[in-house]
Amino acid sequence: MRHEKQTSLSLLKAFTCAIFTVGVMAMAHAQGTKVDPSGTWTWATPGRNGGPSRTNTLVLKYSNMALTGSLSSPGRGGETTKTDISDGKLAGDQISFNVTREFNGNSMTAGYAGTVTADAIKGKITTERNGEKRSRDWEAKREAAGTK
Repeated sequence: MRHEKQTSLSLLKAFTCAIFTVGVMAMAHAQGTKVDPSGTWTWATPGRNGGPSRTNTLVLKYSNMALTGSLSSPGRGGETTKTDISDGKLAGDQISFNVTREFNGNSMTAGYAGTVTADAIKGKITTERNGEKRSRDWEAKREAAGTK
C-alpha cells in the first residue's frame, strides 16, 4: 500500500512539474513574440462633403527598438503630402506615433495609437484644435509585400 502511495505521489509531482513547465514556456514564448509593424499600411477616410474617400498610406520600419516611417495622404486640391512620423513606439502589440503637419503657418499634431496584429492596426487618432481634443477611430490594413 505504501508503495502505491509513493508511486501516485511521484506521478502527481511529475504531472505538476510538466504542467508548470508548459505554462512557463508558453508565457516566455508569448512575451518574446512581437508583431513587426514594418511594411506598408493603408486605410481610407471619407471625403469632405460626401466627396470620394481618400487613401492614406503609412510606411513603417521597426529596427533596433526604433519605430520610424512616413504617412502619405491626399490634401486639399488632391495633392499627396508625405510627412515623417515622430515619437514612434512599439510595446508588445501597442503602437503609437505622431504626425505633425504644417499649413498656412500653422502646425497640427495628430497622435496615432493602436493595437498591431499581423495584418491590421486598429486604434484612435487624437488631435487638438482650438483647445478642444478630438479623437476618431482608424484601422489600417497591411499591404502584401511587393504590391506597392
